[in-house]
Amino acid sequence: MKLDQKLAMTLRQIVLMNFGFFGIQYSFGLQQTAINPVFSFLNADPGSLPLLNMAGPVTGLLVQPLIGALSDRTWVNGLGRRRPYFLIGAIGCSICLFFYPHVTALWMAVLLLWLLDISNNTAMEPYRAFIADTLPEHQQPTGFLMQSVFTGLGITLANVSLYFFQQIITGSSENGIPYWVYGSFYIGAFCSIGSVLISVFSTPEKRPSDEELAVMRAKPRGLLPAVTEIGMAIKDMPKALWQLALVYLFQWYAMFIYWQYVTLSIAQSVWGSTSADKEIYAQAVGWAGLVNGFYNIVTFISAFGLMLLAKKYAAKYVHAFAVSLAAVALLIFPHISNKFLLFVPMIGFGIAWASMMGVPFLIAVKEIPKERYGVYMGIINMMIVIPMLIETVTFGWIFNHILGANPGNAITFAGILLALASIATLLIKTRQTPAATE
Repeated sequence: MKLDQKLAMTLRQIVLMNFGFFGIQYSFGLQQTAINPVFSFLNADPGSLPLLNMAGPVTGLLVQPLIGALSDRTWVNGLGRRRPYFLIGAIGCSICLFFYPHVTALWMAVLLLWLLDISNNTAMEPYRAFIADTLPEHQQPTGFLMQSVFTGLGITLANVSLYFFQQIITGSSENGIPYWVYGSFYIGAFCSIGSVLISVFSTPEKRPSDEELAVMRAKPRGLLPAVTEIGMAIKDMPKALWQLALVYLFQWYAMFIYWQYVTLSIAQSVWGSTSADKEIYAQAVGWAGLVNGFYNIVTFISAFGLMLLAKKYAAKYVHAFAVSLAAVALLIFPHISNKFLLFVPMIGFGIAWASMMGVPFLIAVKEIPKERYGVYMGIINMMIVIPMLIETVTFGWIFNHILGANPGNAITFAGILLALASIATLLIKTRQTPAATE
């Protein structure tokens, strides 16, 4: 059977193959909501938050394309092509999450974040190619958007767990980190490895033919050939992916701003305070967890609707609409002083997050050759992390000198960038059309 003659899978099988994404995204949810507060509990300056978060974009830039290129040339009997990387990354995530709340200094928190991000990227990158490898074209919207479902579920539970443990656990350690933070990280350590094991044991990868294995094994191995392959893939990259890179420049720069400053924005707009007031800031951290958890609940639910839309309309129109909702949400968000009303704009933000985690990949898989799925999924992640890297080295200055060191202004700025991303999405020229159904 050729790779373009893949057997259709049941919904249950698609759920199980993507279940590992739940643990990966639980870890990512803690990075969104808990890591920056940990930095603040360790007395980090708000203006330094972008630089302290440099681990994410740098490791994503280096690790994901390398893992993608390596996995294209990997076959391990009994595990397959992509699943070995799921396992290695999940083990690393679990170890880092378990030890994270025990850090005693800011430099330790930053170092452990680097190790956590390396592990997350190792586990996450092959999942995109796993979908493209395994599912026939008409089921790929369901496959990619099922990852959005588990993104919403994983990040929701990560964020809600912060608020839950805050209500039942009191006190803090000598390092200044509240004990309620510990519970969320311990659960993340368990979920990371547990959910990936479910996917690994439930979903086998189709063994390549002897001819395909011979071609794969004839290719040079190691990091240097992988780097060369990345360079060649970038040189050959279709025009639609370059246009997608412009969308991602605006979109992911904006998202990184949101994750870094949402807690500070809530502390300012709702409580009229800053991170200097530790007691009030702790309340803002818990509430930011609820707000982020809520938009991920919306993500979980809306992903099913996006599956239907992606079958009826071209992916770029679905994504442009969804991102425009996020733009409106962030333009409204910093002006809301009632903490309960903060959930309203997050409806649009959650729909957009579901789209970001699935819909653009429908554009990509139509443009790239199947034998290079891994490396191109890694390159797409480079498009995600390069804007984040740019944000880490530029936004601190913008925040302090243009936005008046005002967290609300930072969120507004992110909203404007998302509006530009929506417009840029409409300009993509792609061969992608609504998925055919059987």
